[in-house]
Amino acid sequence: MKNSNLDIYLDFAKNIAYEAGDIMLKYFKDNNEASYKFDETIVTKADTEINSYLIKKVKEVFPKHSVDGEEEKFGSSEYVWVCDPVDGTAMYARHIPVAVFSLALVVNGISLLGVVYDPFTDNLYYAIKGQGAFKNDKQIRVNNIKFDDKRSVSNFDMWPNSEYNIYDAINELGKKTYFVSVGSVIRACMCVASGEFNLAIFPGTKHKNCDIAAVKVIVEEAGGKVTNLFGNEQNYNQDIEGAIVSNGIVHDEAIEEINNNMKNNK
Repeated sequence: MKNSNLDIYLDFAKNIAYEAGDIMLKYFKDNNEASYKFDETIVTKADTEINSYLIKKVKEVFPKHSVDGEEEKFGSSEYVWVCDPVDGTAMYARHIPVAVFSLALVVNGISLLGVVYDPFTDNLYYAIKGQGAFKNDKQIRVNNIKFDDKRSVSNFDMWPNSEYNIYDAINELGKKTYFVSVGSVIRACMCVASGEFNLAIFPGTKHKNCDIAAVKVIVEEAGGKVTNLFGNEQNYNQDIEGAIVSNGIVHDEAIEEINNNMKNNK
């Protein structure tokens, strides 16, 4: 694929991100019509409106492409726009300003570019594969902090019906790093990309490619590493097997601890 095409796609993604941010802010303080889906996760008016807007724009600009949104899909193509309209919906629905928009262009399962926008801080994270990662046009890098360093901060997401039980692993790794759960895995992963955190662990599987597709390219272009929970690469046009997102330095140690403590817990 020509770099000029990727630049065009990135500009498109950025414009969608800013529009999504406006929609998020529009409903944030007032009634966001939060409700529960069949899987008992929260959805708001912003989620559905952003997802529909993305599909509308893809149909207009790139009609041969498809969309895999967390709330709605469109078409079938090797070029897939993978989107999480509002990551951190549980926080957003409660009017807590911890939520972001995420969009990636995935071709044959590989994330070629990604954008993440935090409308509450007006921070736009983005990357094209092979061209570095940026936050508001300033290049960003992961940190070089190891575990057992007082500066080590990590994020985890967990819920009772998760396919993978990582509680024991979090307990053990928590002896080496300070764990937080900010309420949006994608926002936490941007903290890895820009050096505030050195690890994020995510056990999501079914349709959770929407959470990690943009993270994959942004974090790795910032010098970090993103794999599934078992240390393997995965495709982002389908369900995933969780994610370990790190500065690269702590990656293998995190995988070992997680896998040791997750045996027979699947």
